[in-house]
Amino acid sequence: MNIDKLEIDKFTQRTQGMYRRLTDLYENLNTMPIMPDVLPQALVELGSASEIVSLATEELHQQNEELIQTRTLLEAERQRYQDLFEFAPDAYLVTDTLGIIREANHTTATLLKVSQNYLIDKPIVNFVALPDRPAFRSYLTQICECTKVKELVVRMQKRDGELLDAAMTVGVVRNQQGKPIALRWLIRDITERKQAELALLKNDGDLTQNRLWHKYCKGESISLNLSTLWYVCQGCVKLSTLCETGEEVMVGLAAEGMVFGSSLTMLHIYQATALSEVELVSIDVAEIAASPNLSHTLLPKINQRLRQTEFFLVIAGRRRVQDRFDQLLLLLKQEIGEPVAEGIRLSVRFTHEELASACCTTRVTITRLMGKLQQQGQIYFDSKHHIIFKDI
Repeated sequence: MNIDKLEIDKFTQRTQGMYRRLTDLYENLNTMPIMPDVLPQALVELGSASEIVSLATEELHQQNEELIQTRTLLEAERQRYQDLFEFAPDAYLVTDTLGIIREANHTTATLLKVSQNYLIDKPIVNFVALPDRPAFRSYLTQICECTKVKELVVRMQKRDGELLDAAMTVGVVRNQQGKPIALRWLIRDITERKQAELALLKNDGDLTQNRLWHKYCKGESISLNLSTLWYVCQGCVKLSTLCETGEEVMVGLAAEGMVFGSSLTMLHIYQATALSEVELVSIDVAEIAASPNLSHTLLPKINQRLRQTEFFLVIAGRRRVQDRFDQLLLLLKQEIGEPVAEGIRLSVRFTHEELASACCTTRVTITRLMGKLQQQGQIYFDSKHHIIFKDI
């Protein structure tokens, strides 16, 4: 039985009253002769006070035992959750709103090949691959505005320089006033999954076998119809539409190993143009429906186009032209970038007009932004005017 506040108040009042009466009795004994009835009364009062103190002491002792048991249970529960966090099969870490790591579990340290102590107080962006850092920083500045859990796929870099593909799930921790105070990160290594997808993307035997190859020169328009898909064997195709003002807007790129076709869009005006010399094979939509193997081979390629389309939507949603341009260059590096000694080279040459149409701005603006990047030493051009991103 616990002593509640009312009982404690009652006990305090009774004890204070007993103390006052005992004080009066003691003073009376010093100033007045002992009366026959005074001593028994004093003994009764002392006995009552002793009983109250004994009862309170017993109840306080019982309450203390219960508090010790509760504390033990809470400590065991805390340790259980700490173990769940520490030895979870996935990497978990907690950062502040700026991305500075405050907590990291054992799996995170193993994944990144560092000690747990090394991770503390380090910016999480330090473990993101260099080419992905600008986009990651941009993402980090916006995450605190989100009210839902967000997911992203990013390349991370281990301490020894090895890269891995990681799927991140990020949740925002808020205080009682709704202000963001921390970020929780769940990180999964999806390198093997990505490699399996790439293996499927490269499984072109069923797509090119016994099919007629079609060649288009740079700048040629490629015919489209609803009954067929085009598969790119070589080269790169620009997919675009026309806005109300008649200006062309780039909505996608189909590089080697990708598919495109009017059956994959709802745009009324949809055109495909060869950005380089292109070799294609056509695949009948009815054949895809009748062949599970063909459908299985094409599915990851269609997913690849879907992810690219979403990236173009993100580019279009940026308010600042600089941000749209930065995101476009990141997409181009991922889609058609090829490693060279100097850095990453785009396999296709783009005009300033084409880059402007992809990020909804003017050719003059693109020329200015390109000049700025050249002055900063971030890009330059090879002898064929292909963009090369300097490896810095």
